Amino acid sequence: MNRDLKQLRKKTLGKLLRLVFGRTAVVMGSLMIQIGVLLWAFQWLSDNVFYVYGGFVVLSAVVVVYILNKNQNPTYQMSWIIPVLVFPVFGALFYIFLEAQPGSRKIARRLEILREETKPYLTQDPQVIEHLKMNSRGVAHLASYMEVYGGYPIYENIYAEYYPLGDEMFPAMLEEIRKAEHYIFMEFFIVERGEMWDSILEVLKEKAADGVEVRFMYDGTCSLTLLPYGYPRQLEKFGIHCKEFSPVRPALSSYQNNRDHRKILVIDGHTAFTGGVNLADEYINRKERFGHWKDTGIMIRGEAVRSFLMMFLEMWNVSEKRPERYERYLPDPDYSYPSGLEMGGFVMPYADSPLDHETVGQHVYMDILNESRYYVHIMTPYLILDSDMMTALTFAAKRGIETIIIMPHIPDKKYAYVMARSYYSDLLEAGVRIFEYEPGFVHAKVVTSDYEKAVVGTINLDYRSLHLHFECAAFLYRNRAVYQAEADFQRTLKKCVEITMEDCRRYPLPWKLAGKVLRLFAPLF
Repeated sequence: MNRDLKQLRKKTLGKLLRLVFGRTAVVMGSLMIQIGVLLWAFQWLSDNVFYVYGGFVVLSAVVVVYILNKNQNPTYQMSWIIPVLVFPVFGALFYIFLEAQPGSRKIARRLEILREETKPYLTQDPQVIEHLKMNSRGVAHLASYMEVYGGYPIYENIYAEYYPLGDEMFPAMLEEIRKAEHYIFMEFFIVERGEMWDSILEVLKEKAADGVEVRFMYDGTCSLTLLPYGYPRQLEKFGIHCKEFSPVRPALSSYQNNRDHRKILVIDGHTAFTGGVNLADEYINRKERFGHWKDTGIMIRGEAVRSFLMMFLEMWNVSEKRPERYERYLPDPDYSYPSGLEMGGFVMPYADSPLDHETVGQHVYMDILNESRYYVHIMTPYLILDSDMMTALTFAAKRGIETIIIMPHIPDKKYAYVMARSYYSDLLEAGVRIFEYEPGFVHAKVVTSDYEKAVVGTINLDYRSLHLHFECAAFLYRNRAVYQAEADFQRTLKKCVEITMEDCRRYPLPWKLAGKVLRLFAPLF
């Protein structure tokens, strides 16, 4: 009995020590110490040195003028102006601290260089634009904008397969990975050990052992709670080239706010996947966290895969010094696609970077809203809007366009749901219809319009996706996947409950107030 008690105490003590001295605790503790030191220093200055405080008031005024004159979204500007004015010392210095960070600028400069390197492989076929103009001048104009400011062309006669659930996308991904002969490139936001990732990892090990080049990249936030520190070294032992994007370090830095939210799988240059599905079991409903997990994805075959290939290689090479031989990864010109594939329509894969000051993802969504003639249907897990997106959504509804948004009924983040709810009444008043998915959580990022256009990708309708994250998506025009996505929207709608103005009035007052307050600072986080 005493021996069992001693073993229990020893095991409990071990768990406690791992918790206290684990990587996550060390990182969070270091950050809290830095924040505490900054707060203490600012408080000491404001309490003890009157003329210094007065100098900071002047500095705050200069910072406010600087913010107002920056080419930024007004909502984002307001979110910074408030703390700078309310807390003249802390607010001004914190803003200067983040603006002066070299990390983000270094990555931005590196991406500019890489974009120039990949430019020759992403040239727009003028004949495709001419065909587009015969079908839709509006889409041709969007493609022209994307070519100049986004850097990605639009392609014609592309095969696309839409997956209404991660449960269906997962086996398709496994099947295509098994067929790889030359390389497998993967870039994901979340990776967690379980049935999904373990199954994929086993196949990746086999392919690497067979001589297939395997590169795997995941966002650094995974190392905090989902994957062990040094996980890339573990995968390297299996012949899998692996790296973390922007590992989270115990130091305050603005670039750590720009996460790699993309989900990309490229196989041999002829097949690609993207969508909302991460590599964790809840995304394929093997594990229940927030009811039924509704997610979507898409598989692309054809020349458009080249854009996803270059997206991956650009991000991979951010931390690389050696030059990349891009041409070696272009698909074999003699490769023949499986017979019976319905190649048609237009597909434009694209990426969005928070460091180039061009909100490509938001502009594509707004173009769809502004050009729509009959309807715009949206599935998104989060609804945290700036003034531009709010205007686009309400104006579409006001001019008679059927504008419907499907949101989760069971949220994964309470604060995000509270903020989303704060927009409901204004949207409903303008004529936008809002539904919530009763069985659980919607993680899909899908927009469809007029049975002609669709976007499937990683881009949520919130500040993080539209302004702060690295994202990707595929724009589709008159492609079979557009009809598949719209059919899925209609099926999903039948499982939803519609939100009314009466529901908004019954929402508890404390939550309403919390949502309004959180909206002020949403652009910063």
